[in-house]
Amino acid sequence: MKREASAVWKGGLKEGNGTMSTRSGALTALKYSFGTRFEEAPGTNPEELIAAAHAGCFSMALSAELGQAGFSAESVTTTATVRLEKTDAGFTITSVHLDVTARVPGADQRAFETAANKAKTGCPVSRVLKAQITMKADLEA
Repeated sequence: MKREASAVWKGGLKEGNGTMSTRSGALTALKYSFGTRFEEAPGTNPEELIAAAHAGCFSMALSAELGQAGFSAESVTTTATVRLEKTDAGFTITSVHLDVTARVPGADQRAFETAANKAKTGCPVSRVLKAQITMKADLEA
């Protein structure tokens, strides 16, 4: 299985701008710039897209782990916060924090945390990132 995305950048770093697209068409010519990446200008940036990918991957992985433990999630909501910092090596994604809330009938906190921790280390996006990954996982009653 292969997935593809592309980016086009025009101009210099600060005054230029670019677009990102996916082969599937889910994202088409999504605009980004220095301002959307390093300042608070409206728009997206690569780190935000990594956060979205990680949140989606983790939510599916947690559902799978819960299923293997004999539970079926009614819902899993994940927010991933990616931290981009300037280090000696240059700008680096240094950490990702996953904030998870799930409704899982019949699951107790221990079973939920076990499944969440397996999903945190096992989802493919977690495995590709070299950043520290932390998590807060809440099981709703």
